[in-house]
Amino acid sequence: MQAGPLLVLKRLSLGRLAGSIALVFASLSGSVFFVRSPVLAFPQAGGSGVRTSMPIGAAAGKAARPLQNDVYILGPGDGLDLKLFDAPELSGAIDVLIDGTVSLPLVGNVSVQGLTISQAQQWFTVLYRKQLRRPDLQLRMLKLRPVRVALVGEVERPGIYAVSSEKNILPTLIDALQNAGGITLNADLRQVQLQRRLPGEAPAYKLTSLNLLDVVFKGDQQQNPLLFDGDTIRVGRAEQPVPESVALASTNLTAKRITVYVVGEVERPGPTEVSANIPLVQAVLAAGGPKLNRASRSNVELVRINRNGTALKETFKLDFSQGASNAKNPPLRDGDTVIVNRNGLAVASDALNALGQPLTSVVNIWALTNLVK
Repeated sequence: MQAGPLLVLKRLSLGRLAGSIALVFASLSGSVFFVRSPVLAFPQAGGSGVRTSMPIGAAAGKAARPLQNDVYILGPGDGLDLKLFDAPELSGAIDVLIDGTVSLPLVGNVSVQGLTISQAQQWFTVLYRKQLRRPDLQLRMLKLRPVRVALVGEVERPGIYAVSSEKNILPTLIDALQNAGGITLNADLRQVQLQRRLPGEAPAYKLTSLNLLDVVFKGDQQQNPLLFDGDTIRVGRAEQPVPESVALASTNLTAKRITVYVVGEVERPGPTEVSANIPLVQAVLAAGGPKLNRASRSNVELVRINRNGTALKETFKLDFSQGASNAKNPPLRDGDTVIVNRNGLAVASDALNALGQPLTSVVNIWALTNLVK
């Protein structure tokens, strides 16, 4: 069974280290000299920054590096530029194929799946050493592949999204949330988890906890990391209504437009397209406002269908002086229904009309009969 590129590089690194450390005992002054040669460099975990948990899988037991220090992992769709200084005729652009391999001149197909750009350069140097006398080369990114991330939890449209990387710039966490329609009103932005694969041939992952409220209210960009292909984002659910939900309504973490249904005693009942997280009172006004002498301002119902199929029904008062508030003037979600009920006068008037209609019909028939006679 052929050894993978990382295993070969590690063996070469250890062999070079063992053969290059020499102890030279000098009789003059009795000093000890250490002679060390360069060693192949591999990414090491460590450091501090955004809170990270222990890695999952094959790398368990090692400390996870902060997200800001993560290195890009090569995969299918990436475009590379190979430059051989002593063999320019072999230089040029190479693409990572769907099986994670690249086609190298004089070498053939070589796997780079799970390697960083630095590891791939070292691996190519090892391979070309068998073909060239001086395999001095440079490898750089030419084109980033599309970034596909999974968003689950309290986002408007959970699923897998391809987030474009324009001009070879990786998307951020907030870019992905915007693609998923933003967050729900029950999202706990203090505990957003990001799962990421670590470099290496064996699958290994790490979890990082992020606080997006620090991004919104403090501008902490460390909590808004760049995303890599294969990342998974989990937005947890808050146990209690989020106090910051009203303030979050005006941020770009929520959808721009939603459709709510305002029915009952309003001037224009039916579906109404409004701004995301618009308060209940403003939605009633967007539907033309309550009907004069018919709408009950103390009996306005909000009906919301949850994702698990359950329904929530609450009653509010129409207070045009009330600002956005979870308790008195809640922000609305896409698909919410607002029912403006009748007041007592309208109920009595409709009842009289219902009773009078049959009598009116009888009178009309009697009058018509008399005319015929």
